[in-house]
Amino acid sequence: MTASDTHRAINAVWRIESARLIAGLARIVRDVGLAEDLAQEALLAALERWPESGIPDNPGAWLMATAKHRAIDHLRRSKLLERKHEELGREIEAQQEMAAPDLDAAIDANIGDDLLRLVFISCHPVLSTEARVALTLRLLGGLTTEEIARAFLVPEPTVAQRIVRAKRTLAEKRAPFEVPRGAELGARLSSVLEVIYLVFNEGYSATAGDDWMRPALCGDALRLGRILAELVPREPEVHGLVALMEIQASRSRARTGPSGEPVLLLDQDRARWDHVLVRRGLVALERAEALGGAQGPYALQAAIAACHARARTPAETDWARIAELYEALARLTPSPVVELNRAVAVAMAFGPAAGLELVDALTAEPALRGYHLLPSVRGDLLAKLGRFDEARAECARAASLTRNARERELLLERAAAYARGSAHRSTTS
Repeated sequence: MTASDTHRAINAVWRIESARLIAGLARIVRDVGLAEDLAQEALLAALERWPESGIPDNPGAWLMATAKHRAIDHLRRSKLLERKHEELGREIEAQQEMAAPDLDAAIDANIGDDLLRLVFISCHPVLSTEARVALTLRLLGGLTTEEIARAFLVPEPTVAQRIVRAKRTLAEKRAPFEVPRGAELGARLSSVLEVIYLVFNEGYSATAGDDWMRPALCGDALRLGRILAELVPREPEVHGLVALMEIQASRSRARTGPSGEPVLLLDQDRARWDHVLVRRGLVALERAEALGGAQGPYALQAAIAACHARARTPAETDWARIAELYEALARLTPSPVVELNRAVAVAMAFGPAAGLELVDALTAEPALRGYHLLPSVRGDLLAKLGRFDEARAECARAASLTRNARERELLLERAAAYARGSAHRSTTS
């Protein structure tokens, strides 16, 4: 194996093992920033040794053992050994020397709990949304600062500052490395789900840049969602979110054309949908419903996605059912964006005039003032009613509002088609 092959293998191992590594260390040293530093030291040791010695049979265990030894050394150097003995009281007797085998057992026996603690502290509400996203991708996704910056099209120093400030804030606020209990669990879990879905959405429909999608981000979010579903199997909304992401991700291959151009839902070749992901999503949705979560916001969105997934052709889509589900979602989480989506479903089920009436009622909404999909949807409905001049103007306005280059091209093409007096079949992607 060449040196470059070894480095690629090390990077792959790191992506798989880093969250487990950091989680186990964080429970011991009670500091997420320090835990990551210790894990990074183990990674550097691997980069130094493995090209010469070869990759060990169990690379994850090698990294964990190396990181644990560094944790012990740190505790000894910082004279915190006595206090750490007390904190681990039930696991390691206070008067015993903290030996590596004891520490091994302490970490390995609780890895599931440790990962869950890491999830909750990475998404702690004392952090800004941007900081939660960056820290989650760094600690749980194993992404580098450069990868996070590239994914979200922001300068690398900006991401680095967010991560540093997030760790500092957690330390200053003395955020406990624990799983919240009781009433607090629901609120904190909502924060975690929000972060995972934000990551997924940025991959599924990039808000800016030259690419319509960033599949790697979708993959990272799906992996985090699946891990969370294993850690808290009795939480229906976790399964609802996983179901939603699985079904939406199933369309990924069909959402872009040969040159990377967007292909909207009604124009997609459904044979290119990943039906393994569809089945996984439907199973996750059934699990959420069986746990009593059918009316949760993510489960409702997953049910909408399932209506599309079950339709063999666009014509077989149960748009009336989708409109009902959006109405239920609007009652649960009132939002002008949800109402806009409901208007699309109403238009598909009951005609463009019925949908346009709902859209027109949203034009004064301050929250939608700069939202490009409002004029995009309105332009589409106007075109279906034969009002092509108005439709062209709306699509041109939508093109001016979007920050995604691929989407801008699509909207300008539609505006040109409306100028020629031809309607375009479109809906959400």
